[in-house]
Amino acid sequence: MNNVLPDFQKYILDNKLVPENQVPFYAYWVNKFIRFSNKQQDKVLDLRVQLFIDALKKDRKLEDWQITQADNSVKLYINNFLPASGDTVKLSPNNIESESKFPDDQEIRKKIREVLRIKHYAYSTERTYIDWFKRFHNYLTGIKKKDWATQGADEKDIRDFLSHLAIKKQVSSSTQNQAFNALLFLFREVLNIKPVDLSKAVRAKRGPKVPAVLTPDEVRNLLEQLNDRELLVVHLLYGTGMRLMELARLRVQDIDFGTNSIIIRASKGDKDRITVLPDAVKNKLKEHLATIKKIHEQDLTKGFGEVYLPDALDRKYQNAAKEWRWQYVFPSAALSVDPRSGKVRRHHISPSSIQKMVASAVRKAGIAKHASVHTLRHSFATHLLMDGVNIREVQELLGHKNVETTMIYTHVLRNMSKAPVSPLDTLLANKTSEDA
Repeated sequence: MNNVLPDFQKYILDNKLVPENQVPFYAYWVNKFIRFSNKQQDKVLDLRVQLFIDALKKDRKLEDWQITQADNSVKLYINNFLPASGDTVKLSPNNIESESKFPDDQEIRKKIREVLRIKHYAYSTERTYIDWFKRFHNYLTGIKKKDWATQGADEKDIRDFLSHLAIKKQVSSSTQNQAFNALLFLFREVLNIKPVDLSKAVRAKRGPKVPAVLTPDEVRNLLEQLNDRELLVVHLLYGTGMRLMELARLRVQDIDFGTNSIIIRASKGDKDRITVLPDAVKNKLKEHLATIKKIHEQDLTKGFGEVYLPDALDRKYQNAAKEWRWQYVFPSAALSVDPRSGKVRRHHISPSSIQKMVASAVRKAGIAKHASVHTLRHSFATHLLMDGVNIREVQELLGHKNVETTMIYTHVLRNMSKAPVSPLDTLLANKTSEDA
């Protein structure tokens, strides 16, 4: 292997960047990457590197240390050797004059999908980001009368689009922020245009909001409208403070009946946390899991029974996807085709079905508040504080990074328990005593 990329080998040897006995192997991985990259000329450099490493990870003959070595080799070659040697970065599509900076809209959607999947974004995020690109593209070609193929888009177009959403469409601040993040991702990660300054865009304003919280009696009335699995779902939402997707993605192995705890995996901010398992639901939950296990065993006998595993765990643990411990606590009623892998799997319960379930129960209970699934999380936190639980402990249970986020519930608590007496009540009370 000494005759493979001799200049690169000499460079890392002269600069003592790696042990001498590893130099030929670094050259081997870079040579392998170059051959792989030459077949991926339609993709940006960063994406080619990710695709290359991802392809190596799928090779079961390779050890983890070899993949790490390959990753380090390619980065050393691109970030250190090429700039020092003065060679043209032939791997980058930005250096190919004939290639357009702005591929057609169909190609852009394809690239957005590729980059998001390499970075392990959620499928819902993939659909959302592609949808925002469609809206942005329609805005450019419809309202601004620009030809995407020849003119593309720039920072001013994004600023104008965000201002259009705030002024003309009057979208909420959260909706505009979603569009902002999607377009920032498009320019920086897909089109490889950096930096993007969007500071002059008109931003939708969000004033201080107090979350809607149900009283204990309202929660009780809501629960009385539910039965069986629906009741168990809402019991867990209210009794643990889990978010909607945290409950939907809950796995069997993350429930610990012995310590009355539930582990929430890869939650908001990709953080794990532990919350409480209500003692009141333990027996019902065990019965539910026994039923689900029978369904899983039936799937296995039919040649199915596989579940989605995150972060390429199915490559590392080849049989894990069919193991009972990895199954969803609340699986879907039917098998379906995974839109990414094309495999037939039993996915988790649909988030929309949980939302509809709660909305129906709220209506039947006659609750006039704007209550949703997330309202149960707000109620969980507020009721804990009402019971005297320390705010730091509530912060841990909710998974808030800063205690200031949890402090909002102290304002709700004050409004619920220490509201001042209205002067009308005082006036009428005094009148009543005078009449007596």
